[in-house]
Amino acid sequence: MQIEKVLIINNEPPIFKSLEEQLRSHRCSVVCVKTKAEAEVMLRKDVFDLIFLDSHLPDGEGKDILKYLNEFSDIEEKPLVAIITGYGSIKSAVESIQLGAFDYILKPFSLQEIEGVLKKAESYQHLEKVNQFFSINQDDDQEFLGNSDAIQQVRNLIQKVAATEVTVLITGENGTGKEMVAREIYRQSHLAGKPYITVNCAAISENLIESEFFGHEKGSFTHALKRHIGRFELAHNGTILLDEIAEISPHLQSKLLRVLQEKEFERVGGTQTIKVNVRVLASTNRDLKQLVKDGTFREDLYYRLNVFPIDIPPLRERKSDILLLANFFLNRYTNKHKIQLKGFSPESQQLLLNHRWPGNVRELQNVVERAVILSNGIPFILPNALNLPSFSETFIPKDLNDPELMKGISLEEIEKQHIFRVLHAVQGNRVQAAKLLQVTTRTLHNKLTRYHHSIKDFKKGNVIS
Repeated sequence: MQIEKVLIINNEPPIFKSLEEQLRSHRCSVVCVKTKAEAEVMLRKDVFDLIFLDSHLPDGEGKDILKYLNEFSDIEEKPLVAIITGYGSIKSAVESIQLGAFDYILKPFSLQEIEGVLKKAESYQHLEKVNQFFSINQDDDQEFLGNSDAIQQVRNLIQKVAATEVTVLITGENGTGKEMVAREIYRQSHLAGKPYITVNCAAISENLIESEFFGHEKGSFTHALKRHIGRFELAHNGTILLDEIAEISPHLQSKLLRVLQEKEFERVGGTQTIKVNVRVLASTNRDLKQLVKDGTFREDLYYRLNVFPIDIPPLRERKSDILLLANFFLNRYTNKHKIQLKGFSPESQQLLLNHRWPGNVRELQNVVERAVILSNGIPFILPNALNLPSFSETFIPKDLNDPELMKGISLEEIEKQHIFRVLHAVQGNRVQAAKLLQVTTRTLHNKLTRYHHSIKDFKKGNVIS
C-alpha cells in the first residue's frame, strides 16, 4: 500500500528540503511545517500516512506531538511517525518509540535510510489495514467434509486449481459451502498467509459497494470524512473472494472487468491509478449464464470470472454425507455447549436422511446445534429435538392415478393437488416451487391464498388438504 501523504515537522532547511525532494520523487504529497503549533493545526486539517518528526522543535519536543496524537487529538486515522534525532538523543528516540513512534533515523541520514523507512511504513500500513478485514475466523479451521463421489470430485478440483492463480467461479445453492471451498483454495495455494479478503456483494448497498471494492478519497461524496482503502487494495499480493457476485450493478461490472483485465483502478473521487496483483475468487447461488441471456450480467465479465468453474452439489444429492456432517456438528456443539451426548437415535438418523435440506449444510448445522441444546440430558438426540417433519406428519396428496378417486375431481382440484405435491417435495421453498410449476412467485402466492394456505404451512410439514 503506497504512502501517499507525508508531513515533515522540522525547522532545519537542509533536512526538510532533502526529505521533501526525495518523497516527491516517490509521488508522495508532502507538507512541511517548522513548529509544534503549526503541526497541530495541520493535523487537524488533513490526514497523513506518515510523519517525519524532529525530536527537537523551536516550541517543544517531538514527543509532545506523539502525546497530542495519542491523547488530545480527535484524529480518527493516526499516521505512522518516524523520529529524526541526533546521536546524542538516542534516549529521546527510545522514549518516542514507547509513545508510539513507528521508527527513528539518526542525523545525518542517507537517501537509502529514507527508502527503508518508506518501505517499512508501506508494509506496516498494509498489514494493519488487512488485519481489520482478514477473513479467516475461529470456525474456519474445519475441512471441507464429505465422502460422497460428488464431494471427492470437488476436493480434487480444489487441489488442482489451488496450485495456480487463475480466477475461480464457485457456484451452488445457499448453504452448500461456497465460502469454505474458497478458503480451501486459499489455504492450499502458495498465497496462504498473504491477505485473504472477502466482500459480500449482496450485503452492501449499491451506492456503497464501489467504495468497498476500490476505496474513496476524503470529500468524494457526502459523509466521506476520510480516505477509505478498498478491499482490492487490501488484498494486494493476496486473494479476494467476491461473494454473491451476481448482485453487483452493471456500472460496477464494467469497473470490475477492468480490474480483472488491467489489474488497476482509481479510488472513488481519486485520480491516481492504483496497480494491484490479486487472485480473484467469486461465488454465486444464481445462474450467471441465464443472467447473461437476460441482459443483467455482462457476458465478457462472465467469461473472465468463469475461467475455472466449481459447482457444489446440494446436500440432498449426496445423502452419504448427511450423517457424517451431522456427527461432525454434534461433536462441535456438544463441546461448545458442554453437553454430553452419545449420538443420534436410529429414528433421528432416518429423519435426517429423509429430509430434503433446502438450506443444505448450513440448515443441517443449525438443526444439530438446536437439537444439542434441547437434548435435556438424554444420551441420544431424539426426533422431536430435530424439529423436522416426520412421514406421518407430512401431507400426502391424493393418488391422482386411481380412476375411482378421480371421479368427480375438478380441474381446479387437480391443479391444487399438483401445487401441494410440488410444495411438499421442495419443503416450502417458494422460488424453487414456482420454477418447477413454471409460474411466478406472485401467482403461486395468489393460488395458495385462494386455497387458504401459505408457504409456512408446507415448511412446517403439517399441511392438510
